[in-house]
Amino acid sequence: MSLLDPVVKPVVDRVKKPVRWGAGHVLPRAYFRSAAKRGDLQGILIAKAPGAHTFELLDLFEEARAHGPIYRGRLTQMAVDHAAVKEVLTSADFHTGMPSAAAGALAKIARWSAIEVISPVEPPSLLVTDPPDHTRYRKLVTRVFSVKAVQRLTSRTEEIAAGLLDDLEKRLADTPGGEPIDLVETYCALLPVTVIAEILGVPMEDRTKVLEFGTAAAPSLDLGLDWRTFSQVEDGLKEFDAWLTDHLEKLRLNPEDNLLSELLAAQEDGVGLTPHELKSTAGLVLAAGFETTVNLLGNGIKLLHDHPDQLAMVRQDPTLWANATDEILRFDPPVLLTGRIASVDTEVAGTRVAAGGLVTTVLAAANRDPKVFTDPASFDVTRENAKDHVSFSAGRHYCLGAALARMEGEVGLRMLFERFPDLAIAPGAKRRPTRILRGYETLPARLR
Repeated sequence: MSLLDPVVKPVVDRVKKPVRWGAGHVLPRAYFRSAAKRGDLQGILIAKAPGAHTFELLDLFEEARAHGPIYRGRLTQMAVDHAAVKEVLTSADFHTGMPSAAAGALAKIARWSAIEVISPVEPPSLLVTDPPDHTRYRKLVTRVFSVKAVQRLTSRTEEIAAGLLDDLEKRLADTPGGEPIDLVETYCALLPVTVIAEILGVPMEDRTKVLEFGTAAAPSLDLGLDWRTFSQVEDGLKEFDAWLTDHLEKLRLNPEDNLLSELLAAQEDGVGLTPHELKSTAGLVLAAGFETTVNLLGNGIKLLHDHPDQLAMVRQDPTLWANATDEILRFDPPVLLTGRIASVDTEVAGTRVAAGGLVTTVLAAANRDPKVFTDPASFDVTRENAKDHVSFSAGRHYCLGAALARMEGEVGLRMLFERFPDLAIAPGAKRRPTRILRGYETLPARLR
């Protein structure tokens, strides 16, 4: 190491940060704003989505659908039909990552200025890698999230939910005035983060810290962040990286019966991951293991509250809870969209896509496709094909934790409404300001 490195590196890092912000957020934001002013539907969607309820975007979806299964925008193409979305997500002609990967000078700038901590949108994250690396990473963690493994976790999840509901009961006893309780903070977030923390061997006392990391990192999936949000995201990622490094080192010295200890053991046997790959995979599994489920639970509580006839059906027939969870995922999905880049010149639903072209797959629009879902604007817990939604994506990037999320949604919603049958949402519910992740930031409710 050069003697100048301790002096030069901090200066270079300070220069890289605004470059990252400019390339990853300022330029895309300027482009999409300009496109939106010209009537480009994808530009309008990108501009309108943050903070808006997904229901406020439905007219945009249908306007795009009127142009055909693929809407050709000024910079990218947008898939809105169910079949087209699945075709893109499952095709070997597409890969993940950012468009700059094939954009010459911009790609060089992005690589030079890349942040030196783990990030969900930077390799080797599972979200932006493809085979053979993606296959290798995923194989090491898949069995923990298999249907059989999740079935074994169900009773433990019920115990955790019962404990959280007991805490809510105690809180009610301490607030006889009946002040609203924020269900996101006290229940929707704590249930999945406690489950995934146990799977990964995260101490109970670090649960709140992990939630804070997840909240800070959530906007990292979005383009067009302002400087303040961008800085908060990077600070959160740095803190998460430092905490995870320390946590993994503790497990290396004192292995336990959990997934991260197993990954560390595999690494030492020479068949696992490099240190950077291990930290990236562990970080993504931890954050993704609860972030979208928080949205699923919050969205589900609000939907069932607003549709008392549907809530009455699942109360009358508890076997419907699993299907109701899938209908919630279809109707108000936790993730709005994802993107893929064409590796070669190809065609989707009769529309040509050139190599290097980006196709945005709007999962929420595909879930409302009338060619697949009868009366898609109706929330119906008895819908026979509710499970055909694409809220967990499709193909090789199908959500690793889909079975876990479904189980947590079913258990969490069922037990909440059983314990508090008179639950009433109070004024003040607020949606998250993020574009990609969709759910409630706060959901105040009176439980009696």
